[in-house]
Amino acid sequence: MKKFFILLVIFFPLFAAYLFYPGETVKISVEEGRTATQIARQLKDSGIIWSSLWFRALVKFTGAGKKIMPGEYELKKRSTHEAVLWKLTHSVYISSVKIVIPEGWRAEQIAERLKSNGVISDETSFLDLVKEKKLEGYLFPSTYHLKKNMKPEEVTDILTGEYERNIKPLFSGRTALMGLEEYKILIVASIVEREAVIDTERPLIAAVYLNRIKKRMPLEADPTVQYALGYWKKNLSYKDLKFPSPYNTYYVNSIPPGPICNPGVESVRASLAPAEIDALYFVADRKGRHVFNSKFSEHLKAKTRIEALAKEEK
Repeated sequence: MKKFFILLVIFFPLFAAYLFYPGETVKISVEEGRTATQIARQLKDSGIIWSSLWFRALVKFTGAGKKIMPGEYELKKRSTHEAVLWKLTHSVYISSVKIVIPEGWRAEQIAERLKSNGVISDETSFLDLVKEKKLEGYLFPSTYHLKKNMKPEEVTDILTGEYERNIKPLFSGRTALMGLEEYKILIVASIVEREAVIDTERPLIAAVYLNRIKKRMPLEADPTVQYALGYWKKNLSYKDLKFPSPYNTYYVNSIPPGPICNPGVESVRASLAPAEIDALYFVADRKGRHVFNSKFSEHLKAKTRIEALAKEEK
């Protein structure tokens, strides 16, 4: 702490110059749990500081690493490292609300949470923007610190910016290898996100859907029906499976026209590196896991066994 105040006295003139320097401002969001190295890289990439190495050294020297406050900031380009660190460690500059967006949420759920926490004033405007720009799938699930009464564009810029940082790099060199374009893999990942309960099964579930795509089989994925209906319904009826929608993969023999939710990193990774199995079917075992089969006859037997166990439990 003493070192930090000594540094403040030494560099206060630089900080004062920063406050009155009419430079271009950049908005960045510092998330909970980010390391000094990650923050330094973010500041450097945004043009706010000139050296991530010097910023990290400054953080280490001052012991200010744990004092950096998560939140959204407006910082000037070409700022002094000392001035930026000062701003990141003083909550007086922050007015934010902690928003947690879980993996697998659809845009409507995100809009509802943003509205209930006062981040946006109108869910409709947010959802209209998501629909217009086709942002479903790109609203990266994470923990954010957002200001109240933000414009929908400001929020989507932050969420899609995190997608660019966390998921976009995963596609590098992989899409050509798989023979599918990035958007289609993202769609598959969104289905995997809604199906998987256990992380280790994500590559297995991804493999099933990708195998079905290769064989030009209908995906017949329950989450796509739920998305078509407009809400997550636990037990689907036979009538639901016939619901006419391009998103209902029981109704159409193709993948949905867009993602059905906003997947996390692990579901995208699984879709880019699926398990090497020839399975075409799977059924939930009522304990969070699934039974996988390559033959429909074996799949039917697995369903029968699981249904029988369910009756015994009752």
